[in-house]
This record gives sequence, C-alpha cells and structure tokens, in this order.
Amino acid sequence: MIKMNATQILLFFLLFTSTSCEKEELYYSKGDMKITIETGNNWLHDFPLFLGFTKKNPPQFAVWIEDESGNYLSTVFVTYKIASESWKSNNGNRRKESLPHWCHQRGVIYPDGLLLPTKEDPLIDGVTGASPKTNKEIQISLSDFSYPIVIKAEFNHSVDFNDFFPENAEAGDDNYSGGKEGSGQPALVYSDTVYPTETIVNLKLIGRSSSDGTNGSIYTDLEKITTAKSIVESIKVTLIK
Repeated sequence: MIKMNATQILLFFLLFTSTSCEKEELYYSKGDMKITIETGNNWLHDFPLFLGFTKKNPPQFAVWIEDESGNYLSTVFVTYKIASESWKSNNGNRRKESLPHWCHQRGVIYPDGLLLPTKEDPLIDGVTGASPKTNKEIQISLSDFSYPIVIKAEFNHSVDFNDFFPENAEAGDDNYSGGKEGSGQPALVYSDTVYPTETIVNLKLIGRSSSDGTNGSIYTDLEKITTAKSIVESIKVTLIK
C-alpha cells in the first residue's frame, strides 16, 4: 500500500472547479479528472415552509479525497450551507447530523466543539457552491497522479423522515436524527479507489453515516433506508487520457 507524504500531497492537488449541467460547459485537458453526479428520483425533496407550503430542496453533499489508508487529503466540493453555516430554518441547530462522515474525516474542530464550518470561519469559495437542482459535474486538474486515491461523496436531505427515522425520535434513541429540523434518514456515503491506470470508476454506496452525527463511523445496515437511496442515480469518475 502506497502512502503519500506531505510534499507529494501538495504536488498532487492543483485546481478544483465545478459546474451544474445547465451552466457553462467545463473544458478538460489530458490528465484531468471529471466527476459526474447524476441525480436520482429523490434528488429534490419537499421541505416544509408554512401553512402547508413546501419547497423542492436539493441535498447537501460533500465530495473529497483520501489516501488508501483512510487519511483525509482534500475536499473537492461541498455545498454552501454546510460550508458557511447558512441554514435559514434550523432554529440554531448546527446540523451536525447532516454530513458527519465528511466532518469527522476532515477533523477540523471549531470553537463550539463541533466539526462543522461556521459563519465566522467558512470554507474557501474555491470548493463550495450552491446545491444544484440537476446533475453536477466537478473538474479536478492534477499536477501529478501517480498514486491511487480514494474518492468519497456523502449526501443528505433535511427532514427526510421515514417510518424508521421519524420526526418524533428522541435524543439518545438509535434512530434520533436531530429532531424536527434534523435529517430523518441519515447521510449516505459513496466511495471507490481510483488508480492512475483506470479510465472510468463508478463510486459505490458503502453505507450510511451516524444518524445523530455524534461520530464519523460508516454503518452498513441499509435496510431501514428508503427514499434516500435514490437521491443519487450514479457518481462516475472519468480520467481524461
């Protein structure tokens, strides 16, 4: 198993850019990596507003890179609400249950003891963006790709309750997910290893995150996950040869 040292990591990452499919097309060069997220039937979710009105919300998600040993290297993309604590209807809930695996892998602790970026200390604009309402394409331009890397992606909807992860679950219960303004169904994590010799890799669903966000573990029991499995149709990584 190959491990990258700090110098190799710095040489490895050159540029991250992204676009939604309805926007200007990205242009790729030899050696670039393209990550294509194809939306599923439940990419847009009914978020309650008031008086019975709802809004179609896309999920919050993060895409990042690790080495083969599971060490976090860099975030490629994360939605703006997570990256800057810009929730509008969370009633002070920092939403630690939203993307807990990414948060714990990244491992940055903020002044309130949580692993989520804050309004005062958001992530840089280069890796953040609005949640797209359609397919998402992310470009990575690499200065050196001589080592296998692991690409991960984590997706979650707010208030995505089902019979197994209900709104009325209480703190301390195995199925508690943040309460009325929480997640409901926990975040799902997709992953695969990308080798320099490959051309196309499709990320696989490897499990779910902690429902209440208290740890960064991945759980493989997906029997109680329903509509969240169809937030994403596919995540394809293409190496431009």
